[in-house]
Amino acid sequence: MAGALIGVLLVSLQALLPVQAVTSPRSAFPAAQAANSRGVISIQDQPFYGDLEQAASSWSDVVLDQVVGDSPRATLLNFYAVMAEVGHRADRLGRIEALRDASVSPAQRQEQIADTELLFQLAVKSLDASAFPESVRTDMADEAAIQLKHVLDYVFTHSQRLIDIPDVEGMRRLNDKRTNPVESWRIPGTAISLTSELDNDPDQQDFFFSEETVASISEMYQEVKGFSVVDQPFATPYFYQDFIYTPGYLVPPAWYLSLPRSIRDLIEVPISDQTLFQIVCALLAIVFYLAVLGWLARFMLLTYRDSLADETPTHLWHRDRLAWRRVLLVLPILPLTRLTEVFIDDVVNFTGLPLVVITYALYVIWYLSAGVFVFFVFEALGRSSAEWLARIRGRRSPLQLQRISNFVMPLCRALGALVAIVLIYRLLLLLGLPASTVLAFSAVPGLAIGLGASKLLSNLFAGLSIQTDRPLRVGEFCRVGDNLGFVSRIGLRSLELETLESRVTIPNSVVDEATIINFSRRGLQSDRPPMQGLEVRLDLQGEWSPFQLEEVLHQARRTLLSWSVLKEPLMSLERTPDSPPQLVVFAMVELHGWPAYLDIRERLLIHLEEVIERAQLSEIALGIAYGTPAEQLARLPSLVASVVAEDSQLQFKAFRLERIAAFSYDHVLEFSSSHEDHDHFEDSLHDLNRRLISALEDVGVEIPFPTQTLQVHRS
Repeated sequence: MAGALIGVLLVSLQALLPVQAVTSPRSAFPAAQAANSRGVISIQDQPFYGDLEQAASSWSDVVLDQVVGDSPRATLLNFYAVMAEVGHRADRLGRIEALRDASVSPAQRQEQIADTELLFQLAVKSLDASAFPESVRTDMADEAAIQLKHVLDYVFTHSQRLIDIPDVEGMRRLNDKRTNPVESWRIPGTAISLTSELDNDPDQQDFFFSEETVASISEMYQEVKGFSVVDQPFATPYFYQDFIYTPGYLVPPAWYLSLPRSIRDLIEVPISDQTLFQIVCALLAIVFYLAVLGWLARFMLLTYRDSLADETPTHLWHRDRLAWRRVLLVLPILPLTRLTEVFIDDVVNFTGLPLVVITYALYVIWYLSAGVFVFFVFEALGRSSAEWLARIRGRRSPLQLQRISNFVMPLCRALGALVAIVLIYRLLLLLGLPASTVLAFSAVPGLAIGLGASKLLSNLFAGLSIQTDRPLRVGEFCRVGDNLGFVSRIGLRSLELETLESRVTIPNSVVDEATIINFSRRGLQSDRPPMQGLEVRLDLQGEWSPFQLEEVLHQARRTLLSWSVLKEPLMSLERTPDSPPQLVVFAMVELHGWPAYLDIRERLLIHLEEVIERAQLSEIALGIAYGTPAEQLARLPSLVASVVAEDSQLQFKAFRLERIAAFSYDHVLEFSSSHEDHDHFEDSLHDLNRRLISALEDVGVEIPFPTQTLQVHRS
């Protein structure tokens, strides 16, 4: 807000530059410094007075002609006659007696006011007001026309020489005498000039009051306003005072004229170029306007707080409502700003520098609000279009909506930003910046691209390439360079990857050049979550027999095939030189996000550790004492098989004499398990070991203790 006010102040000062540029330390009326009653020529004795009366009579009834003419004489006399007629009509219509005149109906009075305003606008069109900023050009041109009328009242009644205003033939004779012929003429002894050479319309032939004259007319008026007004038929001594000190346009409204004179005297206390009534009304309008702006800004901030508080998947389908709500919150600012400006300008009738400052501030607010409004409209259209495209394709999952939004929203935001920039350029022109300066501002983006925005362009083109080739999509599990995670957003400038530790933002140009490993498998139904690849590798430490390795694969397949969350699980064993064997498990899973990924990975690791332990415990080494007869040794496999068979979830595989060791006959029992729960397997193994001990004890088979002989020799 402070930046906007500073900008308004700077622009306001800039608006004064054309006026200051033409101000000279010398008076615009050098003859006025020594003027006195002796030697002054009255307006009735001027050579143009007859033509002036003729022009005035032609304008008393006709309001469809134009004031500008093909010579200084035509334009100057038409302007003076019309402004005199307007001043007299405004003075007559602005009296309470005219309002109470029963012979004039309200409709007729309104028609008279409309004709007066039309005459005034025709006169204003004879001024080249291009020196004023476009935003305040109309208001400042109206004031300049009335001030010019007062200046001409002084010039035509205080001249000590005859004023010969040239017609077409007179301009031709003047140019014949000039070394450098120009289509312009200046009233002798003044700085008032008329010209047909306009910068914005070089082909026209009519004469206008020059840009320099219009820009400096306020200074001229300040010089002559203290002089007494000479009574003559075309004089309008109270025209400007009535214009700036009463509400309304040229004629005060009926309700104001109906006020008692005592009240009007009280509220029409002059304060600079305004009255107490005008200042109070303007302040009330501004306070109301700022209060409404604050109220709308509060609700706008609440929309952003609500969007941050609700980030559930269903919230994605409500973002268009939030976007349209922001559009509706910004929309009232535009007509409210215009109404405030019209109220202060036309109803309250603020004038001068205060009007310029207020108009500049309201123009800045209106165009900035319009830029924000357009941006929000494009964003809302993008949200709604994404939802419409998702529904028309029959895809109603939040993931599919997010993917479409990631493609549509950057384009809509770019278009909205482009229109907003155009509005800002238009604002700069309205505030009075020269078109060349605005064009210089337009060259700034090109300079920025040449100096440092090439990376931005490369990211934008890389983003378009990623959106077109689609090596990865939102929701997929990928490795981009050294970063592993889920793709959460693909923009035009960067890509966001949710890793286990944090959210990583990677420029699109880096993504485009990096090696992308996409662990997701895309099916025909693009609305479903992608199938993420999940790979787990576990080292099998220690000594492993072929039966144990086979049991690892068997138990892993049996266990993992029972998981509904795992699709197409694959198990295998790998072994590289100088490393233990590895159990490799790969499966496809439907999930999105790190919590689900970590949960299923943790569960899978725990189950695989249980599978490995189960395979290790599925082979039992059993030593038999040397004293056991051969016949009894031969019956041991059937005995052990019957012991194993007592548990229906254990399957006997083999009981073999593996080797004759130093102190026992070493046998190996191999069995398989069909338990679903690892704790139950451990309980079954506990019971199996106890049954084996009991069965061997019943048949008199001894499990020997390991022995060792220690011989000590004297040295």
